[in-house]
Order: sequence, then C-alpha cells, then structure tokens
Amino acid sequence: MSEAVEYPALYLKRGEDARLRAGHVWVFANEVDVARSPLNSFEAGEACVVVDARGKPLGVGYVNPHSLICARLVARGIEHPLDASLLTHRLQVALALRERLHDEPFYRLLYGESDGVPGLTLDRFDDVIVAQATTAGIERLKPQVEAAVQKVVKPRALIWKNDAGIRELEGLMTYADIGFGDPPGPLRVREGGVEFAVDAIGGQKTGWFYDQRANRDALAPFVKGKRVLDMFAYLGAWGLRAAAMGAREAVCVDASAAAVKMIGENAQRNGFLERVRAERADAFEYLKALREAREHFDVVILDPPAFVKRRKDLKEGALAYRRINELAMQVLSKDGILVTCSCSYHMPRVGLLDAVQKGARHLDRSVQVLQQLQQAPDHPVHPAIPETDYLKGFICRVLPA
Repeated sequence: MSEAVEYPALYLKRGEDARLRAGHVWVFANEVDVARSPLNSFEAGEACVVVDARGKPLGVGYVNPHSLICARLVARGIEHPLDASLLTHRLQVALALRERLHDEPFYRLLYGESDGVPGLTLDRFDDVIVAQATTAGIERLKPQVEAAVQKVVKPRALIWKNDAGIRELEGLMTYADIGFGDPPGPLRVREGGVEFAVDAIGGQKTGWFYDQRANRDALAPFVKGKRVLDMFAYLGAWGLRAAAMGAREAVCVDASAAAVKMIGENAQRNGFLERVRAERADAFEYLKALREAREHFDVVILDPPAFVKRRKDLKEGALAYRRINELAMQVLSKDGILVTCSCSYHMPRVGLLDAVQKGARHLDRSVQVLQQLQQAPDHPVHPAIPETDYLKGFICRVLPA
C-alpha cells in the first residue's frame, strides 16, 4: 500500500469491491475481511482507507463497527484526508448548483451521498444553516463541518437537528443544539412568493420539506378558483401555495396541534385567512368523516410520512397507501385532481401507482396520470446509489368510469 495512506485499512473480502467501483459508497459488515481488519479494532466514526482483497486502496472513508453499514467512502483514492479542506471543497461544489437553481437562499444546500458527504444534510434558511448528522463519522467531523460552512456560506448561525431515528442504528444519541451563532426565533422560508415560519428545533426533519418544492410549483394549472384539501399538511406548504395560485379555498389537515397553529399563523402572515383553514385530525378519520358528510373537493393532496420505513413493512405500507388514496378519491369531485406522493424509499413508483389504480377500480373510477413527480433538483439522485432516489408521486385526473 502507498505511503500516502494515513488511516488504518479496512479490508474487503474477495469480490466485495464491485459495488464500490461502480460508484456506491456503502460497505456492509458482511463484506469486510475481519481476519485482516477486525471491525472491533475501530472506533465508531474513525477514519479509514477502504482496501480491496488484493491490497489496492479504493478510497478514504469512515467506519462504524456497530452498524450494518459499517463504512462509507467519502473520497476516491488516498490523496485527500477527511478534514475541513475536503468538506469545504464539497460544499463549494454543492453551493454552485444551488445558486444556479435558486434566486433566493432557501434550499437544500447539501444532500448526503449525492453531494459526496455521506451522512450529512444541510438546509439553508437565508443566513441560518440547519444541519443533520446521521452517522458516527459525521458526528465525529462536526467541528470540520462547522468550519467548512463558516468558510463557504458565512451564516449567522448553524443549528444541529440531530434527532433522526436512523441515528439509533449508528449508536448515537438524539438531540438538537446550536452549533454556532445566534439564530433568530422561528426561521423564515420563502417559496413561490409565500413566506412561512419554520421551527427548526421542534419541527419535523430539518424544519422544511424542500424536496417537494418543484412538485408544489406544478399545482398552478389545477387550483385556480378550486377547492383544495391538503392532507398531512405540516406547515401548510401545499395549501398556502395553492391559495397563492388562486385557490378559492384550502383546507389544511394535520395531526399535530403545533403544526396546525403554525398553519394559521402562516395563513395570517400571507393574508390568506379568509381562504385557508387549518384542522387538527387523523388523516384517515378526517377523510372518512368528509365522505360521510358528502363533502367534495376539486383537488386533494396526499403528502404523508413514510408508510414503508423498512423493506419488511412493504405489504402493510402498500395497503395503507391504497386506503388513503381510495379515501381521497371518495371526496374528489367527478372530474377531480389527486396529487399523491410517497417518501418511502422501499415503496417503488410502480407500487404507488398500483395503489392508486386499485383504489380507483374499487370505486369504479378511472385515473389519468398527468404528471410524474420526483424530488426537487437540490436533492440530486446519484445513479449508482438508488437509496438517494426516494420521493415519488403523481398528479392524477380522477374521472367516473
């Protein structure tokens, strides 16, 4: 091995380097030659060089001996150590794309594996960055991440929102904390000319779902003068955007009291109180109640949390997608628009469409797919890493059979 290597070697078994050479960055525990490099000899998050069975280095990454995904490559070759300089370069490349995409500083600034920094998410809210570390390697690199962000973006503050459930698989605690600076109270995000208050500490994920921005943009031809129902509304992004596009009425439904309160505040902030209403309810029960009351909407939007979090949940999750779509179609007008989405990686696109079609046939309705939806371009898909392609959806016209 080259003298340039500064980190301990993690050896792969014979033939286990093909996926990495094809462009993926994950190493699974059963792919490691534990006779040559025992996993228990590494600390969680420790830097390493991933080496094939012939002793040829593939790249630099980090290890977590306690995780099924026991290592992740961050750099090909052995020329670049895991330090602030490498992270600064990756961040500069990521920022260049976002500045081409957006006129205002509201976007996903860095998207983990797709932007060359596995385990790290950065969302930008003007002069505040909300960061999320989902691996022990990034947890260990927090000071270097902060240094890179300060150098490239120069924000007034960085908030660590490290409460994702996936951290438990890495043996990490969950918490939210201020990395540096003095963030204001609620953050602000502007999308499509609408301003929203965002709770970065207590809200979902990193506070906002930038991945749906381009899909919300696509609402424009369907909502003007229409009655719109926004299910799983969170902060009312779909409903308020529909109101800004001319919807006659938007009803936003979420199970969280805090979210419903913020929907009302965001509606007031944008002058939509007369056309936007927020309701706290379970989505399935609310749709059943609407059906019984014979209420109908011109547009129904379904943007639920992941119903399929693990592969073994696929059968049960697919049934939930069918049920929610069938309930939504029961409150659609005769020539209505259904916007349906899934953020479940394990739910394939064809599976979501099958759930819609089965629901429609059960109701003796027919469906025309008008547009296929995917995550926004500030969440780029890595062609060698299928896990980076998770969001799928459809804009459908639902007609009597």
